[in-house]
Amino acid sequence: MTGDGTWSDGRGQDWLAESLFAKRIVQLSGPLDHGTANQVAAQLMTLDALGDDPVELRVTSDTGHTSAALALVDVIDLLGVPVHATALGRVHGPALAVLAVCDRRLLGDHTSIRMVEPDADFRGSARQLEQQAAAHRDEWAAFCACLARATGQTTDKVAADAAAGIYLTTDQAVAYGLADEVARPGADIHRLPLRSVGFRPDANR
Repeated sequence: MTGDGTWSDGRGQDWLAESLFAKRIVQLSGPLDHGTANQVAAQLMTLDALGDDPVELRVTSDTGHTSAALALVDVIDLLGVPVHATALGRVHGPALAVLAVCDRRLLGDHTSIRMVEPDADFRGSARQLEQQAAAHRDEWAAFCACLARATGQTTDKVAADAAAGIYLTTDQAVAYGLADEVARPGADIHRLPLRSVGFRPDANR
């Protein structure tokens, strides 16, 4: 973070990200790997420290790692400010958990939503492969449980739908519990009540 309160990743080139950061907007775009998760988490935590107003998280990601998604979910759960997510473009696989746990979840009219289990790349000796496979199973079970809690679906249904790689229309995604509302041309967007997810205290208390 620079001295004037804007965000900089040290490259001095991402002027758009800095401008959005000043407006309490964070972008999650591209593959959701650990580097991306760490950068988004750092921005969210910094904005949490800078003020009490909601943070807008714009999500466009169609691939990534479940462990990176879970790490970012933990950060969102522990923030002291609401996170309002807007899903744009394609939101597939791991990024769905990040979208689902936010306090307010808005879909663009043409957002592509896909439940899908990410590919796993295991390398090494037979013992290492076994350990990596076990870790992947544990991470995937935790991911499905997280998505089930956020959507109100069962863990088995989430796992089965992801295994099938199903696509959802925006209206189906709302019905599934992945989002609250679809932004269509000319629609009136109203502020929705905050949702209690994960470890965050109940807003009604």
